[in-house]
Amino acid sequence: MKIIKVIAVIIISVVLLSAMLATYVYVALPADKPVAALQIERTPARIERGKYLATHVAVCIDCHSTRDWSAFSGPVVPGTLGKGGGIMDHSKGFPGDIRTPNITPFGLKDWSDGELVRAITTGVSKNGKAIFPLMAYPRFGAMDKEDIYSIVAYIRTLQPIENVIPETTLDFPVNLINNTLPRDAHFTDLPDEKNIIKYGKYLVNAAGCVDCHSKNKNGKIIKGTEFGGGMEFKQPAGIIRAPNITMNKENGIGHYTSESFVIRFKAYADSSYKLQKLTPGELNSPMPWIMYSGMKTSDLEAIFAYLNSVKTLDNDVEVRSLKKK
Repeated sequence: MKIIKVIAVIIISVVLLSAMLATYVYVALPADKPVAALQIERTPARIERGKYLATHVAVCIDCHSTRDWSAFSGPVVPGTLGKGGGIMDHSKGFPGDIRTPNITPFGLKDWSDGELVRAITTGVSKNGKAIFPLMAYPRFGAMDKEDIYSIVAYIRTLQPIENVIPETTLDFPVNLINNTLPRDAHFTDLPDEKNIIKYGKYLVNAAGCVDCHSKNKNGKIIKGTEFGGGMEFKQPAGIIRAPNITMNKENGIGHYTSESFVIRFKAYADSSYKLQKLTPGELNSPMPWIMYSGMKTSDLEAIFAYLNSVKTLDNDVEVRSLKKK
């Protein structure tokens, strides 16, 4: 009987401790991150820089607008800039029902500039809740603070769109794990463009290339797979995988030159380009080619130079897998 009592006490203790820990993680986390008393001046230079970053590099506009998935790469639907409402749910392989918020002045009317900077760079929302890291705050928190200020200045100028977005809901235990993820920002200085590899690395971080072009497990990049491709995107017609963008000549982009790399992107910015409509059952590229095509040629060249400096991986990716009928 003594053994049974001891086992019972141990089990009850473990259950109680687990419950206490879960309650702490759910209620007490994320740890409060201070909100800076900011009033970001909306200068023409900041707004122009912010528009460039939000539209063509960090592509905030891509996620926070309506995309037309009936056309190649899901171009943004005109008149929807910043309205939010994108859904990432179980059908796409996500652990819950994740919604992209409205970032027009309608959605952000009660937010201070300091709260916006905190959310973008540390992952803590206005209400103190943790933001799901699909909004890549660890990357944005490593950018130049002035670039973040410019993005905030620009989104403050968007046309207000009345669109109320439901809150994101996450599955257990992801809802608890998510509360442990916010981190302090560690801003860096914008590198000199003459240091092309360092500058390219900065742009690659801002653009999030590694997030998609790597393998991941439970939402984390598997170390050693960076830029080697393999991340899966579930679609009704099957699965599309991010390709290897290391300089492997057989399975990566080693056959590209800097010039052909730039041309690959700029093709979608050409005035003669017409949106390609997909046929039923066709897989679509999740990469916002049309938005990235607006990057400056020198920035694309810097990205190529940086990719040329990373470890080459011989990872043969089956980019498209159609569902068997």
